[in-house]
This record gives sequence, structure tokens and C-alpha cells, in this order.
Amino acid sequence: MQIARETLLRSYRAMRTIRMFEERLHVEFATGEIPGFVHLYCGEEASGVGVCANLTDNDTIASTHRGHGHCIAKGVGVAGMMAEIYGRSTGVCRGKGGSMHIADLACGMLGANGIVGGGPPLICGAALSHKTLRNGAVAVAFYGDGASNEGSTLESLNLASVWNLPAVFVVEDNGYGEATAASYACAGTQKARAAAFGMPYVECDGSDFFAVHQASAEVIAHARAGNGPAMLHVHLQRWYGHFEGDAMTYRAAGEVAEARRDHDCLKLFRDRVTQAALLEDTTLDEIDAAVADEIESAVMQAKADPLPQDPDLLADVYVRY
Repeated sequence: MQIARETLLRSYRAMRTIRMFEERLHVEFATGEIPGFVHLYCGEEASGVGVCANLTDNDTIASTHRGHGHCIAKGVGVAGMMAEIYGRSTGVCRGKGGSMHIADLACGMLGANGIVGGGPPLICGAALSHKTLRNGAVAVAFYGDGASNEGSTLESLNLASVWNLPAVFVVEDNGYGEATAASYACAGTQKARAAAFGMPYVECDGSDFFAVHQASAEVIAHARAGNGPAMLHVHLQRWYGHFEGDAMTYRAAGEVAEARRDHDCLKLFRDRVTQAALLEDTTLDEIDAAVADEIESAVMQAKADPLPQDPDLLADVYVRY
């Protein structure tokens, strides 16, 4: 599949933004200034960006507790996200959602979700809306290998098939549900689960942006054409712990180092596009510098922005007791 230069540039910038955003959070979280938990997406950037590169502004996605990458890939602003993570009133959710609950409906981002398996039911509702309105849009749920075992996910696969919804279920399989290996906890295969609900299944290497882009284009086109739901199984590795502070004692010695060395999606992308003369090193260097400035500005602004105040406590609360 030939990908337009503009798409390549936009995708590289999105992946670089996710990487720098997460690496900066890794540093900032250690200062104790960020409230709550933080789950980093480093190493998985090609998955979110590769999928979202095939989506339109009208399409919707639902995410997981590890949602920063999906937010950025779908177009949520970095400054608003950083402010949200710092709990500031200028955040995209006014500082009351934090890292695990970033949402921006204007971008089609239904929200990150602290509930394991919370996203698939949401996109069934969104997909039903798209189908009813006949707007040609699709809804995509990102979820992990751990969430693939949740009843909410399995029920969503069934519902999407029964209602023939324009839905895509993206299993981001990093090999661990928190600290439990997928090889231990997931019976059978994801392919067999898709087949059980009568939906097409495609799998790909999550460190290869081009593989993700092509595979997601296939399943998204299937759903968009009115043919019902589909499943995409992305194999990838996270570079940091399940959450910041996780010592990762359950991972084999050298496992993360090997992932960083041999499966860095940004390095693989850059090598491929420059060797094929699709993009130039100088252009990519300029993007790196611009993203670094954007992240620095977002952090400085977030630290300076105001915290929510007492009157904000009941704002946007629709049920009062």
C-alpha cells in the first residue's frame, strides 16, 4: 500500500509526540507533582497511530487506562492533556479526570478508561449511533490481552455481531495483563474468539507502523462498508511497567532491553522511510525538535495553570443526591 507523504509526516509526528510525551511523564511523575496513577504507552506508538491514520474526524474510539497514545493519535491536544494529567482546571476534562480518564468528544475520543474492558461496550453504542445515522463512520475499541478475558469485552463482540455494527476491536497484546502473562491467562487464541462471533480477524506486528496501517485499513474498510465488526490483533511490547513504579520483576532479564534495541517502532519507521527516500532525515529532525518544544511548553504551562476550585466540584455532575 502506497502511503501519501503527508500521512507519513503526520504519523511520524504523532508517534514522536507520544514517545516524548510519555518519556517526559516518566521523569515528571518521579517528582511527585502528578496525582494518581500513570500508565505509559512507550513502545506501542505504531499501534495507535497506525490505526488512527485510517480514521476520519467522524470516527470514534474508546481507550484503556494506557490511553495517552490513543488520545494523541486521534488528535487530542497535548497542552490540554498535560494540564489534565497535572490536575489543572485548563485540562481537557477540567482537571477532574486525570491520566486514566482523558476524553475529548470533539476529536471522537470517547475516553480513556480505568475499567478493564470498559471500552468495548462504549463503542458498541457509538457504532450503533453511526449505523442509525448512516454517517459512514466506524467505532474502534482499543483493549489489552487482559481485557480480552473480561465479560464486558466478550459480550461486546457478541452484540456487535448480532447488530452487525461498524465496529473494530483492536487487541493490543503486550503479553501481560498487569503482571500476568497472556500465555498463562488467555485460553485458546484471539483468532478463535473472533471466529466464534463470526467476524474477520487480522493480526500484525505492532512495532511495524506499515504492517499496522495496512492491517487496520483492511478491518476498518470492512466495518465501514456495512459488513459488520472485525478484530485486529496487534502484537507489541511496552517499555515501562504496567504503571509508574512497577518494578517489572515478572519480566525476563533483558526482555525490555531487547525490545528497545530490536523493536523500536520509531527507529524502524525512520530507517524504512529514509532508505526508501520517502522522507529525509533533516525533515524528521525538524519534527523531533518541534515536538520537543511543544512538550516542554505543555509541561511548563501545566505547572503554572490553576487547580480546580471548590465551585468546580459539582460542575458537569448531572445527578445530585
